Amino acid sequence: MTQPRRAVVIGAGFGGLALAIRLQAGGVATTLLEKRDRPGGRAYVYEDQGFVFDAGPTVITDPSALEELFALGGRRMADYVELLPVDPFYRLCWEDGSFFDYANDQEALDRQIHARNPADVAGYRRFLAYSRAVFEEGYIKLGVVPFLSFRDMLSAGPQLARLQAWKSVYGIVSRFIQDEQLRQAFSFHSLLVGGNPFATSSIYTLIHALERQWGVWFPRGGTGALVRGMARLFEDLGGRVELDADVARIEVEGERARAVRLADGRRFEAELVASNADVVHTYDALLGHHAAGARRAAALKRKRFSMSLFVLYFGLDTRHTQLRHHTVCFGQRYRGLIDEIFRGDRLADDFSLYLHAPCATDPSLAPPGCGSHYVLAPVPHLGHADIDWEVEGPRYRDRILDYLERFYMPGLRSQLVTSRFITPFDFRDTLNAHHGSAFSLEPVLTQSAWFRPHNRDADIPNLYLVGAGTHPGAGVPGVIGSAKATARLMLEEAAT
Repeated sequence: MTQPRRAVVIGAGFGGLALAIRLQAGGVATTLLEKRDRPGGRAYVYEDQGFVFDAGPTVITDPSALEELFALGGRRMADYVELLPVDPFYRLCWEDGSFFDYANDQEALDRQIHARNPADVAGYRRFLAYSRAVFEEGYIKLGVVPFLSFRDMLSAGPQLARLQAWKSVYGIVSRFIQDEQLRQAFSFHSLLVGGNPFATSSIYTLIHALERQWGVWFPRGGTGALVRGMARLFEDLGGRVELDADVARIEVEGERARAVRLADGRRFEAELVASNADVVHTYDALLGHHAAGARRAAALKRKRFSMSLFVLYFGLDTRHTQLRHHTVCFGQRYRGLIDEIFRGDRLADDFSLYLHAPCATDPSLAPPGCGSHYVLAPVPHLGHADIDWEVEGPRYRDRILDYLERFYMPGLRSQLVTSRFITPFDFRDTLNAHHGSAFSLEPVLTQSAWFRPHNRDADIPNLYLVGAGTHPGAGVPGVIGSAKATARLMLEEAAT
């Protein structure tokens, strides 16, 4: 058999970039196709009047996985991008005016926990030990292992059973923590990967230990600076990036992918094809002409998908120095609101928000004395809630601005210089996300590991997946891990 030497990767999100880097560093001539005018995918960047807005992920929690990518090419990450520590990791706030600074400082955590409920100090220590055990099994050992057969799942079964993986994140936290606000503080993390804390497997408590292990970081210049650094690394290794490259079809002959065709007619032949596009879009739109693709798309559409997001970006003519870099604003309800977000057919009357104030760490993202921000509200995906976001978007923007001004950012309306927002329609139309889901399949146990779309397709053996829709799942560490798992398989095929 002729040694495969050409690969095409569809989509330049974090997963696609990381995979392309690994393939190119491994000796496979790789072309990266990106629909938009710059790399990044969900990690796009908007710029307006001197304000820089990261569109998507803003929490970097495993710098070692990124450093590994640069080391593969004989480079140093520090020569491409600088990561700045974020402290505290998050400020968690409630409408009663109380807050909790979640930091990598055990004494400070103990002191804050003791002030709320002395018994929870020991409970938190036990939860942290549990989280670290899950981190070791679920992230270190299994996070980059491709689950291609059910035997792989069975081999992991004893560890998953020992860790009670069938329990929810909130259920496990509640076993150790009594105070309700602390339960929220230590269970909200699953929302960062599109998971309902009351339904997502307790395996996702590993995110807590992941943050305690390596900290929380932010790239100088914003997440977009990290994307640019990764794209430059790929090109420095000899990789080829094609922008404004809207993929229309994966061509299959003799049960193997042979080429990728763009909407403008350009065609890229390859022995290996990987998709960082939405998994439903990959099988339905790009492979719908093939029986296996149509079959896979139909099966995927029956699965549960994560919530969508409404994200409002705004620049102010002043700095709100009272804000921390990452602020989680909990509303009056927790379980009830989350139920409506994941299963409701309309917008809830209340909301919980994530408020990003990056100028707390890097003032260069706004003009002098000004502040760039975004605020994110989880909302139902379009498969559950048939909302006309063309009408509702401006209303929702105004509701959120009023709420922030009332509770967290006095004077906000008079300080507003610029704003824009994205809705589930943008996730559906720009990012090709099924139902406008922001994180692909919901990370419940029955849609994790082997139960998730596999890193290598079972019917088209030289077709691969990378990103949030495959193993291990969403979030920057997850999609970077998926690239490592997928690259291993692709490089093994390239060597045969």
